[in-house]
Amino acid sequence: MKHIITTLAICFVSFQTFAQKTVSATKILKDVKAGIDVQVTNATIDGILDLTYMNEAIAKLPKRKKWWNNGGSNTVEKQITGKLIFKNCIFKDDVLAYIPDETSGYTFIANFEEDVSFTNCTFERKSMFKYSVFEKNADYSNAKFKDDSTFKYAKFERNSSFENVIFKEPSTFKYSKFDRFVSFANAIFSDSAIFKYAEFNNGVSFNNTKFKEDLNIKYTKVRGEFDIQNMDVAYEIDSKYTKINGDSFSKYLIKNK
Repeated sequence: MKHIITTLAICFVSFQTFAQKTVSATKILKDVKAGIDVQVTNATIDGILDLTYMNEAIAKLPKRKKWWNNGGSNTVEKQITGKLIFKNCIFKDDVLAYIPDETSGYTFIANFEEDVSFTNCTFERKSMFKYSVFEKNADYSNAKFKDDSTFKYAKFERNSSFENVIFKEPSTFKYSKFDRFVSFANAIFSDSAIFKYAEFNNGVSFNNTKFKEDLNIKYTKVRGEFDIQNMDVAYEIDSKYTKINGDSFSKYLIKNK
């Protein structure tokens, strides 16, 4: 009988650990707006997570023609002041830190002043982080992007990781900038991967990374470690004008044979 009770207790703990609760995106956005650190574990996030707060911002903005004619900008930036920590979460709808709104003509962007973490999370819809600035650590390790994702023009000022990430659809890091070492080790890019014009200022790892389509690193600049051990690219690598510590991609390969 004691053995049975122990077994039931273990099963209960296991269920508690892996059961997914549902959390409203509206609730999360309310806390984010208040500057409260957000920490969510083992949850399904229901609703669009618009970190730009576009709908709130539009009502306060001047008409675009009048504003732009006076030298104004069409870019509206939202500063996220608290930490965003998600672990083992499923995002059922879009996660948006970038919205180009055709109706108003404005572009809405979210920047992050504290740590951002989406470890072991699944993004079932679009994930837009174009132009976002990550002032502290950014961790997307073990995440799965099942729809389009973009980190185009994103700037990572501290530590960042995309280890073991799975990109099921096209993904782009075009013009992205990494001030510290970043790892894409063991990541899988199922569609085209674009790192054109990206800057890695303190090293990057593509150790054991799988690119199942093309890899575009044209004009990419790397300073520091460039780990491509066991990197596998199914089709073409476009490395025109790429510089690895001042050397071309082909010269780097020759030097490191």
